[in-house]
This record gives sequence, C-alpha cells and structure tokens, in this order.
Amino acid sequence: MKIHGLQKTTLLDYPEKVACTVFTAGCNFRCPFCHNASLVVDIKKEAEITEEEFFSFLKKRQGILDGVCITGGEPLLQADIEDFIGKIKEFGYAVKLDTNGSFPKKLKALVDKGLVDYVAMDIKNCLDTYAATAGVEALDIEAIKESVAYLKEGHVPYEFRTTVVKNYHTKEGFEKVGQWIQGTEKYFLQNFVDSGDLIGKNTMGCSEEEMKEFLEVVQKYVPGTKLRGM
Repeated sequence: MKIHGLQKTTLLDYPEKVACTVFTAGCNFRCPFCHNASLVVDIKKEAEITEEEFFSFLKKRQGILDGVCITGGEPLLQADIEDFIGKIKEFGYAVKLDTNGSFPKKLKALVDKGLVDYVAMDIKNCLDTYAATAGVEALDIEAIKESVAYLKEGHVPYEFRTTVVKNYHTKEGFEKVGQWIQGTEKYFLQNFVDSGDLIGKNTMGCSEEEMKEFLEVVQKYVPGTKLRGM
C-alpha cells in the first residue's frame, strides 16, 4: 500500500464514529479542484508511511478508535487494497471507503466480502459534464453509472457527495444529478475550499446563496440532501 498520510483522529470523516483517516497515493482522475494534489500528481517518496508503522498505530488505538477511513487519491487503485482492509478488520475496526466510483468490480468485491462498512462516493457532476469535471477526457462513464446503481441497491450503508465549484456546477446540472441519483437517502453538497494544494488554478467556491439554490434543486429528487460544512 502506498500510504502518504494519516490523520490520527477525526470526528467528521466517519458518521457517528471516532476514526482515523489514512490517505493513499495516486488517482486516475485529475479534478482541477482536487485539494490533495500532493497525493495525485506530486507524490513524494519521503512522505510515505510504512504499513508496519500504520498497523502499529492501529494496535495502540484499539479501544479508543471505532473505525478507519480510507481515502486518497483513489484507494481502489491500490493492488493490495483487499489485503490491507482485511488486516484492518482483524483489529476489529469498522472501515469507511472513499472512492470516485471508477472501479465498480473492486467496490463490489470488497462489499460482498464484508470488508467495507460504509462507502462515500463522489458524484463529480451530471453525466454531460462529468469527464470535464473529473479532468479526464477518456472517462469510462459506464463504470461510474455502475457504481452508483450498485450502491443504490443498498448492499452497504453509503452516501454520495459533491464538491461544488463555481467553475463547473450549475442549477441545470444539479437538476440532472438529482434525477440520476433519485432514491438515494444521503447526498451532501460541500462547497469548494482552496487548500493551497490544488491541481488546477483559478478555481472558486460558491456563495451561501448559490449553495442553497443548488440544495433546493436537488431536494426535489433527493429530499435527504444536505449542505455539509456550512
């Protein structure tokens, strides 16, 4: 596993659990607004954390932490992700997986084997502008649609979420997103915040008024939609 970051405690990343967050390196998307560029396009070998160090940390935190969030980058790029999660489960932790949804077969395999307890999948935009928002011209949109459909079937607790960027998102687009993911219980809109570690430039968040307008549009189709971080 290419581990390039560890947040030792979080009360926000895993709903209703005290968790840690482990960051994997590498991603097949190039979202211009990605706030983890150092995990995607500027991966530094010296920042790597060994599995031995990570599992030593987990052992010490048994009885203190409830779960582990695995994020990135894109964790499902990792060839040994299944073994890695298996070791985490041996310590008795619940596992939350963050994914961009581009590897539906891997996602299904992990869920079917009981290795993942919660999934958070990014919905980049409506299907019409998905590739541009993800920064990938040859995006396999069918893979994204397959992951969405699978999660909506309820095999595992999940949420969808969208980082809202003024440069890429519109009310018309969110109308289409709402129609696409209709039937979903948990969908979160989170406003873009410049982390200073971006892939693209000149990227902006939205005003509170704009965020509320997007929320109203989506709630017609997904009543459980909420604004996160506002």
